[in-house]
Amino acid sequence: MQASKLSSRELIALLAMMVGTVAFSVDGMLPALPQIATDLSPEAPTRAQEILVWFMIGMGVGTFFVGPLSDAFGRRKIIIIGLLFYIAMGFIAFVSSSLEIALVARFFQGLGAAAPRIVSQAIIRDLFSGRKMAQLISLVMVIFALTPAFAPIVGEQIMSVFGWRGIFLAFVFFGLVLLSWFYIRLGETLPPEQRRVFGLKQILPSLGEMYLNKQVRLAICTQSLSYVTLFASIILIQPIFDQSFGKADSFAKWFALIAAFSAISSLINSRLVIRFGMRTIVLLSLLGQIAACACASAYFIQASLEATVSFIVYFIWQTGVFFQVGFTLGNLNALALQPMGHIAGFASSVIGGVSTVIAAILASVVNRVFDGTPLPLILSCFLMVCLAWIFALHLPEEMPDTSLNKSKTSK
Repeated sequence: MQASKLSSRELIALLAMMVGTVAFSVDGMLPALPQIATDLSPEAPTRAQEILVWFMIGMGVGTFFVGPLSDAFGRRKIIIIGLLFYIAMGFIAFVSSSLEIALVARFFQGLGAAAPRIVSQAIIRDLFSGRKMAQLISLVMVIFALTPAFAPIVGEQIMSVFGWRGIFLAFVFFGLVLLSWFYIRLGETLPPEQRRVFGLKQILPSLGEMYLNKQVRLAICTQSLSYVTLFASIILIQPIFDQSFGKADSFAKWFALIAAFSAISSLINSRLVIRFGMRTIVLLSLLGQIAACACASAYFIQASLEATVSFIVYFIWQTGVFFQVGFTLGNLNALALQPMGHIAGFASSVIGGVSTVIAAILASVVNRVFDGTPLPLILSCFLMVCLAWIFALHLPEEMPDTSLNKSKTSK
C-alpha cells in the first residue's frame, strides 16, 4: 500500500492515536492512583504516583533508541515492535501482584510506547517540512490534546466494572487496535536508499551535529523545561484535587473540562503558526505563562496566610498550564527538527529522550516537595517557564520552508 493513499484526515487521526498512546497511558491511570495505593502500597500512599513517573522515564529512555532504529530499519518495523512490547507489558501490569512488579512493567511499557510517540514525528518529517510540518503537528496535537479529556473518565468507568487492573487491560486493547490500523493502512515513509546504518560510527557524528546546532540545543532546553510544567501538573493534579480541595469524586469531570478547553490552543496554533512563525508564538506563550504563574503564586501565598484557598483560582491556572502546551511543545519540536531533516528519526529520538528524561526527573522532584497545597507546584512551574523563556529568547530566527518531501513509498 502507498502511504500517499491515506487521506489527510485519516493520516492525522492515525498519527494522533500514535501520539495519544502516551496521554492515554498516563491520564487513564489518574483515577486509579488512590486504589492502587490502598492495594499495593498502603504504608506509603504517595508511591502510587510512581506508576506515572516510571512510565515517563521508560518512555524517555526508549526514545533514545527508537529513532535511530527507525532510520536504519524503517519506520514500520520499529512502530510494530514497540506496540507489541507495549501490549505485552500492559498484560504483565494487569496480572502484577506487587507495586514493584507493576512499576517494572510500566517502565518497559513506556519503552514500547516511545516507538509510536517518537517515530510518528519522524513520519511527519518524512512527508513535510517547515511551517507546514508545524501545522500538521498542531493538528495532530488537537486530537492528542482531547485524549486527556476522555482518558480519566474512561479509566473511571473501567474501574467501576473491572477495578483498577481493568485499566491495564484497556491499554492492551488500545494497543491492539492501533497496531491493526497502522499495519493495514500506513505504508513505509522512509525509502531504503535514505536509511542510515545504526552504529556508533554513525551515531557520534549525528550527536555532534545536533550539539553544534544552536537552534537544536536551545529548542531542546526550552522543550525540556516546558515539559516539566506539564509532567509535574499531571503527576500532582489528582492529589491536589483530593487533598487540597476534597474533589476526588468529581476529579475526572473537572480534568475533562481542563483538557477539552486546552485542546483549543493546538487548533489556534495550527492557524497562527503559518502567519507568525514558531519562535514568536513560543515566546508570547511562555511570557503569558510567566504572568499567570506570578499572579497565582502571589494569590496562594496570601491565601495560605489567611487559610482560605480558592479552587477556581487553581482551576484557571491549571487550565492555563495545559493551554500553553498547545502553543509551545509542537512548535519547539518542529524548531528542533527543522535543520535535522536528513536524520529525522535519530533527531526525534534525541530531542524526545533528553526532554522527557530531564522533565520526568525534575517533575519527580516537584512531586517530593508537595505539601498538600498547589503552591509548591505553581512556584516550580514559575521557575521553569522563566528559564524556558530565557532559552527561547535566544533561539535564532526560523529557516525558510523547504519543499515538501514527495517520496511516499510502499510497504
